[in-house]
Amino acid sequence: MRIGELGRATGVDIETIRYYEKKGLLAKPARQANGYRAYGPAHLERLAFIRHCRALDMPLSDVKRLLDFVAHPEAECSDIDRLIDEQLTRVRSRLKSMRALEKQLVALGARCGADHTAGECGILQELVAAAHGEACACHGANTSGPKGTR
Repeated sequence: MRIGELGRATGVDIETIRYYEKKGLLAKPARQANGYRAYGPAHLERLAFIRHCRALDMPLSDVKRLLDFVAHPEAECSDIDRLIDEQLTRVRSRLKSMRALEKQLVALGARCGADHTAGECGILQELVAAAHGEACACHGANTSGPKGTR
């Protein structure tokens, strides 16, 4: 199959497939007489594996490590367990950050009601105040203002 067919079959963009080839995650395919890449079932399976790992938000370095384990099924799997535990820790950390972001946005959103002009908007006033280094509803005291003033 050609690269476009492989992309459609896996839901992976053509440029991403080429990038995975360049990074060594996906083997370079044989070329047909007309110069087109000729992908086979092994490419399809491997690309589907990569896509699934990426859907779990795994970094490419971890995907590569997992692919190495796929290629060496006799290897001991404690590193696989550790890799998944590390990913879970990263995801939990991001979830914690996202919950904090949600609280900040709720606090900011509470500063504005409907039916007034942009000049009267509490959200814009808070954002402008924060840009000047003042405390804002979403962050409290700001410590990283313009020109190193905070």
